[in-house]
Amino acid sequence: MSDPVRVDVHAGSRASTIWIGDGVTDRAGALLDAHNVGGKRFVVSSPVIWRLHGERIARGLGGGDPILIPDGERFKNLQSVSRIYEALIHAGADRGSTIVAVGGGVIGDTAGFAAATFLRGVTLAHIPTTLLAQVDSSVGGKVGVNLALGKNLVGAFHQPALVLVDPLLLATLPRREFRSGLYEVVKYSMIASRDLFERVARDTKAIFAREARVLVPAIVESCRIKADVVSSDERESGLRRILNYGHTVGHALEAVTKYRRFRHGEAIAYGMLAAADLAVARGALADLERQALARLIARLGPLPPASDLLIGEVLEAIRRDKKVVDGKLHFVIAIQIGATMTIDDVTEEELKAVLERLGLKRGDP
Repeated sequence: MSDPVRVDVHAGSRASTIWIGDGVTDRAGALLDAHNVGGKRFVVSSPVIWRLHGERIARGLGGGDPILIPDGERFKNLQSVSRIYEALIHAGADRGSTIVAVGGGVIGDTAGFAAATFLRGVTLAHIPTTLLAQVDSSVGGKVGVNLALGKNLVGAFHQPALVLVDPLLLATLPRREFRSGLYEVVKYSMIASRDLFERVARDTKAIFAREARVLVPAIVESCRIKADVVSSDERESGLRRILNYGHTVGHALEAVTKYRRFRHGEAIAYGMLAAADLAVARGALADLERQALARLIARLGPLPPASDLLIGEVLEAIRRDKKVVDGKLHFVIAIQIGATMTIDDVTEEELKAVLERLGLKRGDP
């Protein structure tokens, strides 16, 4: 095994360390010890993830029975958090305990919210098992759950003490889930790295083949980009908003389809297309750049249909978005591949036009 790569997040509330490398989960217990993540450790995972990876992860952690909750965006809710609380209480968890989230973004966000709120906060560690979680949701300390009316409307900032990113865990990931994570890699390239964008476009076949020589550097760079942003702005008062590129429309699409149609990355891909279209319409982005983004998204694979969704319903979901502050929607647009800006004067007419060009149906809910 080659030496893992270390990435540090210097957030205001606490420092966080990410280790990235093949096989780091085999040393999970030793790494937790090395970073003084002690006390009783409670794994939170899902039945599917534990069936695929449980034996190996339990061996790396030194044993222990997991707390299993349902996976899938529609289960990322307060009921799942309550199940974790009850299991922790029955198992004798205390303020010195650690929750180790093993799974994708849903498990990480849900277990992370439980860690942030149980006994007013216990230590959190992540072992992400999807590409999306490895490059995005496990990094940065955002945790939370959905309500019926919107995504991530209940949440907290709770930095993990440790994140163990093991690309070997991606071997069992279905192609669609892997592709969903790649859309988040594209997001990082759009906000901060033209070089990453060009590498994903050039090496698409090798990345899908999960060749370490191209996949691991893409994961490392995505984590470094997010770590740099979070270190500068932990609580999204300014710079961190750029991480929401593609998320305004993306979250709305997830909400109006009740989190059943789109994988998160697929919805973000639509959101990036919408944001690029808006930027071109405003003269902030060259159309050639928009076309390059559209080509790359198309090359990565088909997106679920959105042409039956009502523009009015999507606009209603956008109005409830947590990125609305004092009545103003903070909308991130790219000004070129590798650079963005945040605007707060997007009109409803502009959004309607963008959604119509995206192929959505005219009409109100």
